[in-house]
Amino acid sequence: MSERKMNGKINAIKFFFEQVLHRPKMFFDIPRPKKPLTLPKMLSKSEVKKLFNVTTNQKHKIALQLCYGMGLRVSEVIALKIKDIDSKRMVVHVRGGKGKKDRYVPLPKSILPGLRQYYVTYKPKEFLLEGQHGGSYAKSSLQQVFKKALVKAGIKKEIGIHGLRHSYATHLLEAGADMRFIQELLGHNSIKTTQIYTKVTPRSISKIKSPLDNLNN
Repeated sequence: MSERKMNGKINAIKFFFEQVLHRPKMFFDIPRPKKPLTLPKMLSKSEVKKLFNVTTNQKHKIALQLCYGMGLRVSEVIALKIKDIDSKRMVVHVRGGKGKKDRYVPLPKSILPGLRQYYVTYKPKEFLLEGQHGGSYAKSSLQQVFKKALVKAGIKKEIGIHGLRHSYATHLLEAGADMRFIQELLGHNSIKTTQIYTKVTPRSISKIKSPLDNLNN
């Protein structure tokens, strides 16, 4: 059982006794397993470009570009409605993100022509990305689109579609964007969550010289 699942079960027991049975706050003598601190998996800019180039289906390409171009979670992408896209102000209203929080993210200029072309072709009624029988596009379908694009692009990394969000954050950081700004764009509650990207960006690491390079000086 994963650490997250074990912690979830402990929280469920705690919730039952305290909130359902209204017992006084209980402190269970159960050691909580530490979650492994893994680095976010991401793609390089050239890999992202390759991914988009091999995706010929218009809807699939727009979906992947939305994930990367605005750093959205898959659940947020499929929940986008036509009314959420404000091309005049060049922002997108992301509703009910993680923690049921709304936020605005910038709409990339480069996606606008493709987005308009997509709208004319598919004529979505409510949700920006609609399924075959109406309603929002399925999360699992979008994940499959990403996996197939990886294979087609010859990218052999073990990475899920959420990696596009990680790539967005990392590439912003590499470009010199402020950490607090990235936190707001991603909808993170804590800056600590956003700081994980400093561990994967070469921006600072590249400035450090190995002692090996100085041996002959």
